[in-house]
Amino acid sequence: QVQLVESGGGLVQPGGSLRLSCAASGSTFSPWVMGWFRQAPGKQREVVSGVMNDGQTHYADSVKGRFTISRDNARRTVHLQMNTLKPEDTAVYYCNYKELRPGRTSDYWGQGTQVTVSS
Repeated sequence: QVQLVESGGGLVQPGGSLRLSCAASGSTFSPWVMGWFRQAPGKQREVVSGVMNDGQTHYADSVKGRFTISRDNARRTVHLQMNTLKPEDTAVYYCNYKELRPGRTSDYWGQGTQVTVSS
């Protein structure tokens, strides 16, 4: 059973920084992709950023240049460094882990961590 453990998040002023981390246990399959989605009140969940085991990354346009995702393959852990945070970044952030199996993708979610950007 794959489990995701998230850490980080909290309250920060506009322009500040936060770091989110997510560790996946119970999986040894490759290739995989791990990343973050977020959901603000009244809005749909949206992708923020992701990284594959081979290092390929992607970012939502709204966070490019401000957020950086990194990985530790040995620990199957990813970190999301969020800089220059804006009030519109306020949301619950969910870690997502996918095993990219032929013909199907196994999809796992963390419990979510709150990020609030406010003065």
